[in-house]
Amino acid sequence: MKAPAVGPVEAALLAQLAPAVSATVHWLPGGGALRVLEAGTGPTVVLLHGRGGAASQWFAYLTALARSHRVLAVDLPGFGLSSPTEGPLATAEDGLAFFTAPVEALLARLAPGPVSVVGHSLGGLVALELALRARVPVERLALVDAMGLGPELTRKARLFFHAGPERLARSLGPWAWARMMPPPPTPLGQRLGALEYELLARPGASPEAPRAFNRLVPVTGAVFHREEKLDSVTAPVLLVWGEHEEVLPVSLAEQAARRLPNARLLRLDAGHSPHQERPERVLPELKAFLAGAPEA
Repeated sequence: MKAPAVGPVEAALLAQLAPAVSATVHWLPGGGALRVLEAGTGPTVVLLHGRGGAASQWFAYLTALARSHRVLAVDLPGFGLSSPTEGPLATAEDGLAFFTAPVEALLARLAPGPVSVVGHSLGGLVALELALRARVPVERLALVDAMGLGPELTRKARLFFHAGPERLARSLGPWAWARMMPPPPTPLGQRLGALEYELLARPGASPEAPRAFNRLVPVTGAVFHREEKLDSVTAPVLLVWGEHEEVLPVSLAEQAARRLPNARLLRLDAGHSPHQERPERVLPELKAFLAGAPEA
């Protein structure tokens, strides 16, 4: 299988961000490699994308956050330009370890001190797991429409994931894909939509990463979650959720906000990706949260 390569949309974005943002592939002691987009100096904040995405999807946040932080945006294992990890994929715990263990090993090398972690969807589950495992000291946690907070996920989303977004994107082509999954109606949204399609449709994508994800999200029954452990998360948590979410119901965020000892919920007029749909609202809130500003 041909190895994934940077496509023209992503290449143009990275060229625009250079030299402030550098892209580096880091080989891990246990095998495999993760690509990291890095910018800025100061306290470390880690950005983790959702299923099928890449670190470059945070391009609207990288330089803005880098004015006061060292920013590490990571391609999750098997997505973007990161390689899949080896090991069994028989259980949901295996699926979670597939994504979490390499990120944990990476941060142990690059950022051994306290870090803040921001995760969207699948990246939110990885961020939560990093905080729960506590091998990397997580001092702040921002979860954007994150998996892992409870057992619910809409049937429409389950069927979509098991049909395979990568296969659907390649079959439909960019025009039909944009009709089925319309991007936000803004110039930024159009760029994000083009990037999302390119990432999903690129040749050489890992089959292991979707397989690991499907262990977490069965077609029927409860999705993998850590609801019973939320009360052990002592770090401050910012929950950012779209009111029109069609993947993870907003009720999950409401319940999590009550269980987490130190959490605040920001609800926005958006869908599953409020950080992309409403960056003008999310970025100021995120910057204030990372700076440790008191709640309004």
